[in-house]
Amino acid sequence: MTDLIRSAGLSCYPDVARSVGLDPSQMMRKVRLPLACLDQPDIPIAVTGLRRLLELSAKASGAEDFGLRLAERGGLTNFGAVGLIVREQATVGEAIEAFSRFIHIHHDGMRLDVTRDERTVTITLHLRGRQPRAPRQSIDMALGSVQRIIQSLFGGDWRPLEVHLHYPPPHDRKRYRDFFGCRVSFNADDDAILLSAHDMQRRIPSAHPLIANYLRKRIEAIESRPASWEAKVDEVVRSLLASGDCTVERVAEHLACTRRTIHRRLAASGTSFSAILDAQRADLVVELIEDHTRPLADIAVQLGFSAQSAMARWFRGRFGCTITDWRKGVRPRSAPPSAGAA
Repeated sequence: MTDLIRSAGLSCYPDVARSVGLDPSQMMRKVRLPLACLDQPDIPIAVTGLRRLLELSAKASGAEDFGLRLAERGGLTNFGAVGLIVREQATVGEAIEAFSRFIHIHHDGMRLDVTRDERTVTITLHLRGRQPRAPRQSIDMALGSVQRIIQSLFGGDWRPLEVHLHYPPPHDRKRYRDFFGCRVSFNADDDAILLSAHDMQRRIPSAHPLIANYLRKRIEAIESRPASWEAKVDEVVRSLLASGDCTVERVAEHLACTRRTIHRRLAASGTSFSAILDAQRADLVVELIEDHTRPLADIAVQLGFSAQSAMARWFRGRFGCTITDWRKGVRPRSAPPSAGAA
């Protein structure tokens, strides 16, 4: 199953790529990631595509710390709603617990296990994938981001006790010591950050408990990420329709596969791409036509119709009335099940 991550994870990629002599657009095209996700932070993309991009970028530039460079430029804002709820917790301990609890909303293949003893807290990173372990640059980016987030909660004056990385040491160990600010052990059993148990009690001055409670309720309502292939296609279609650029080819780019794979997987699930597209169009068009100042021709383009007339025929077949009648409130008691995509 394809794991997805919010495209906000790539928000710093162009700057980092240019800083090591790479053309970010060219690198994105090489791994078949859509360029639009650089400007739209909430579009889901395949984790496999991101991993290929990081590894290829490190190899092409010779920057073995490429993942760390991305983490260095990122922060809580890269994690969207998850970052907001972390920032509003009362203590660093509660913030770390919230981050581990909700991280799957940002990256549904990432897990953080938090274990404690009297003196030490260990945050162990797990990145799901086809290989026994995620590739090195993805580990650096993820664990480096955890480090930077905790550091931001302390206001910059914090360092972990130790950092463990499962892969062999790089050529420049000093770069890793400087980044994490502590002893870094390579060839370790796990990928983890160790901190003092006392650090967990540190209060966060900017926290707002009422806001944190509100955000927690909101995020709990949306925390279930799609698990089936059909649900993942549905999520990507919904995001791309909102941006006005939804085709089966675009969806395939986001899921790091081919259009034939999408058609085959959906057929095995008893549905089709056109059925999913039709259902999402039906949900979105009702919202869009409520704005009477918005030209119908623009709505037709956003929804991927060849012309306004094609959308009009589809709408009448889908809802049993014209768009004009719908806007006037003259609607059939029940709409037809589907009219197919135009």
